[in-house]
Amino acid sequence: MTENLGSVEEGRETPRHGFQGDRLPAPPASAVPMGVTLALSRETGARGSMIARRVGRKLGWQVYDQELLEYVANEGPLRQELMELLSSESAQWVEERLEQLLQAQNISQHPSIVQLARAILALGSQGGVVLIGRGAGSLLPSATTLHVRVVAPLADRIAFHRQRLRLTVEEAVEQVQVRDNHRAEFLATHFHRLPGDIYQYDMVLNSSLLGEEPCADLIAHAVQAKRAAWEQKKGGKKAEE
Repeated sequence: MTENLGSVEEGRETPRHGFQGDRLPAPPASAVPMGVTLALSRETGARGSMIARRVGRKLGWQVYDQELLEYVANEGPLRQELMELLSSESAQWVEERLEQLLQAQNISQHPSIVQLARAILALGSQGGVVLIGRGAGSLLPSATTLHVRVVAPLADRIAFHRQRLRLTVEEAVEQVQVRDNHRAEFLATHFHRLPGDIYQYDMVLNSSLLGEEPCADLIAHAVQAKRAAWEQKKGGKKAEE
């Protein structure tokens, strides 16, 4: 599961900008999702993927980057295997959540995006994973998802991207701009959100000011807090039944 797959084909729906919260009814008392998921969004060159992997090591969670998420979503047998490993309750939750998202027009109906959403929901239904990009934070319920955005000043991002890929300054500037634009277009087209809408995130961290390790520590602590809040909420629901 380490192969790279090409970018998901862009759809043609008109984007509807502006964050509108979870935009779905509160889920009934349920054991699904079974745990908390970290969904990490990042600016190009802000070292978000490196920070995500640090968090994964701290928590003992598997990390799914953009390429791996797309590979799981588009590789039919692998996606089918993922779904078959779910309990009947988790599988039902995935399909119900996906149907809610589609009916609310929170995601596009492009087949590749539906497949991607199903794979992300399947992973999120179990919790205990780090998902990098691909709109994961827009798909999963806020109660069990820590949605983090990692940013950095443009000059620092260009310098990091140039050094990492051994590019000229001009090449690095162009690639940072192109990648940022592509990610923003992907979210706007398929999830009707923009990465700059800061109120959709639990945390926004400046990696240049904080550094990778402090960012990872803060995220790991926030995950634990989110998990404690979710477990307390589930306990309250059970007490009411």
